[in-house]
Amino acid sequence: MLPVDLHAHSNISDGMLPPREVVARAHARGCKLFALTDHDDVRGLADAADEANKLGMQFLPGVEVSVSWRKHTLHIIGLGFDPAHPILLEGLASVRHGRDERAVRMDAALASVGVSGVLEGARKFADNPEMIGRAHFARHLIERGLAKDMKGVFKRYLARGKPGYVSHQWASLPDAVGWIRAAGGVAVIAHPGRYEFGRQTMGELIDEFKAAGGEGIEVVSGSHNPVDFERYAQLAEKHGLLASAGSDYHATGEGAREPGILPDMPVGPMPIWQRWISDSVWDTA
Repeated sequence: MLPVDLHAHSNISDGMLPPREVVARAHARGCKLFALTDHDDVRGLADAADEANKLGMQFLPGVEVSVSWRKHTLHIIGLGFDPAHPILLEGLASVRHGRDERAVRMDAALASVGVSGVLEGARKFADNPEMIGRAHFARHLIERGLAKDMKGVFKRYLARGKPGYVSHQWASLPDAVGWIRAAGGVAVIAHPGRYEFGRQTMGELIDEFKAAGGEGIEVVSGSHNPVDFERYAQLAEKHGLLASAGSDYHATGEGAREPGILPDMPVGPMPIWQRWISDSVWDTA
């Protein structure tokens, strides 16, 4: 197993646990290098870094930026940056600004098909009011008995083409990568298997991503299966991208993996964490 997790969420965005508890859970499962990557917000990083330091676990600042590319919504992870860099902070604030307006439109769209009062219920699940998102809507809809689990609620109400989905313009791909690079970080395409792109479209995304300065792609992900691991390892090697790994943890019972350790990376591409590993932390003797 791989003692690395470079993609996880806290209640600063759409996770359920505070940053310190996510870090502690990852450490308890044997993680040696961890990144908290909340959506469009870095305000959990100070607590997460402090907790990791107390536990003796190496920590990387992270963030997951919401991106609009063509007609698609993508996520770009930033790793190893300066969390106080003004260009990054201004960019993330601009992305967060549109979330509440989107939530209002989602609420209206659901009300139009007879499911009313969803935004009010969703806000009870959002510890950070600036970060109201689909996961908070989903938890409320599950609480009301309108679906059994996260997969079911997205399939019925919140995925593209469903009653509660509304289009939204997030950051552009060059802007998101640019903010991360300006702050000294490395940009990574998150969970590419979720986008269901054909070979040509994925190749065009990677070309544009690299042209903007992007360097990595998630190979091992809580959203991927073992066949995906091999597929995206080969893709990373073909395009000269660094290979990343992350659980995409949000809450126990909501995703494929708990935070902390992951299946091994397939042989081939260069692991992204080799940029940061500390020999003292990785020494298991």
